[in-house]
Amino acid sequence: MTNPLGLLAQFGAAALATVCFSVLFGVQRRHFWACGLTGAVGWLAYLAATGVGASPAMATFLAALPLTLLARVFAIHNKAPVTLFLLCGIFPLVPGAGIYYTAYYFLLDDRLQCLNRGVETLKIAVGLAVGIALVSSLPMAKKRG
Repeated sequence: MTNPLGLLAQFGAAALATVCFSVLFGVQRRHFWACGLTGAVGWLAYLAATGVGASPAMATFLAALPLTLLARVFAIHNKAPVTLFLLCGIFPLVPGAGIYYTAYYFLLDDRLQCLNRGVETLKIAVGLAVGIALVSSLPMAKKRG
């Protein structure tokens, strides 16, 4: 998607979806903007990666890198737990449809489709976890004051 208006719409939709999840997650109002921005940046990174030909699993891994870094920065700046921003921020990247279709094909007893969807969903989940773990292992200075 190279249309700037389309990218802006995707950015806004991802931010809104992340803020809505933040409400359900019980995040304080003052953190909504940071949660929304974290989710939107992660989604734009995913779109950019898929736009250059990355697989969904690789794109999720690449999107998890700036998302996790931004979550850590917001955690330091707002003096809040990093999980607050991270759990809300990954919402647009979680492979919910993959999980659904894996279960759907399992119930239909379509073993091939179930296996295909399950493996792809697992690769996406592992990409997300490895991206988060990689950035989380980097040392960061704490905000003074």
